[in-house]
Amino acid sequence: MDDKAGKKHRKKPAAVASGKDAPPLSALKVNKGIPQPSSLNEQAASSYKLRKRQILEPAEYVKGILAGDRVLLSRAITLIESALPSHYALAQQIIEQCIPHSGNSLRVGITGVPGVGKSTFIEAFGNYLTRHGHRIAVLAVDPSSAISKGSILGDKTRMETLAVDDNAFVRPSPSAGSLGGVARKTREIIILCEAAGYDVVLVETVGVGQSEVAVHSMVDFFLLLMLAGAGDELQGIKRGIIEMCDGMVINKADGDNINKAKSARSQYENALHLFPPPASGWIPKVTICSALQKTGIAQVWDMILDFEQKVKESGFFVEKRNRQQQFRLHETINETLQAHFYNDPVIIKKISEVESLLARQKMTSFQAASKLLDVYFNKILRQRRKKG
Repeated sequence: MDDKAGKKHRKKPAAVASGKDAPPLSALKVNKGIPQPSSLNEQAASSYKLRKRQILEPAEYVKGILAGDRVLLSRAITLIESALPSHYALAQQIIEQCIPHSGNSLRVGITGVPGVGKSTFIEAFGNYLTRHGHRIAVLAVDPSSAISKGSILGDKTRMETLAVDDNAFVRPSPSAGSLGGVARKTREIIILCEAAGYDVVLVETVGVGQSEVAVHSMVDFFLLLMLAGAGDELQGIKRGIIEMCDGMVINKADGDNINKAKSARSQYENALHLFPPPASGWIPKVTICSALQKTGIAQVWDMILDFEQKVKESGFFVEKRNRQQQFRLHETINETLQAHFYNDPVIIKKISEVESLLARQKMTSFQAASKLLDVYFNKILRQRRKKG
């Protein structure tokens, strides 16, 4: 009985109490604070998203571009880079209307081995130009991953001061696997930037190599950045890139590296004389600079201006641009034919079958290609006969 009575009057411990009468688990009491307003202006954000999604008429983009509106210029460039057919058609209309307002800039291609300081040089060079009254556009091409197909697009981060300059426009673009690391649409983007009033266009490429003919085919002056003390300087003449450059800059000529840079300049100047004279009649020059210390930048610009004056007087400037247009014509034809071939429904169905035969070693790659091309051209012939 005593035990039952003890159980009856025994209280539950506070830790296991439940219900409305349960005491708090902690003695700390936190009062509700004053509700804070959101740091995001919901109305403005909603309006921005609406404007961002809205596709304008071609004339509206062109009007904004000609007025120097960087937002509309960026949106038009996004349309050019888009893979959507509807965006492609709209972009072509914008480009067509901008062409009469283009062609008035000096186009400079800048390339060099990874780590040579391309972004640092472009920022120092760009700041120098804007201080001297120029408006510059920087088309920086970032390498796309062969696996994920993505790009970092971090040039605006590396060019902090230039990216916020009112007289500069920095646009990173993915290389998208195109030749030489130059974005396939860069030529069209140059037209838009020129129409927007940028009188100097800098095209930065991924790196150096034989494939850099791509950037050479779209610029007036091809600048190669080199390093001193990184090995045998004369190894550079083995690369076809040296034959295409119009000027060479030995970067990072500061501190203990100045003497090495001067020595490298002499060696490259001697090496350049071994090449046949270029069609322009211009003998490529070599200079040194330190993009970090902002020294030697003025000499680089003077070299480019000397080149421009000489080739314009000789008529080579216009001749080169005409050749570039022809190069782009044939390049576009090749790209269009390739896209049409691989997007053909019959080829899409047939190509997996042929790849299977290749895997089983039933035919060679050349036989497989001939088979697919025969299928493609025979289909075109049948379509023509039906129309005839």
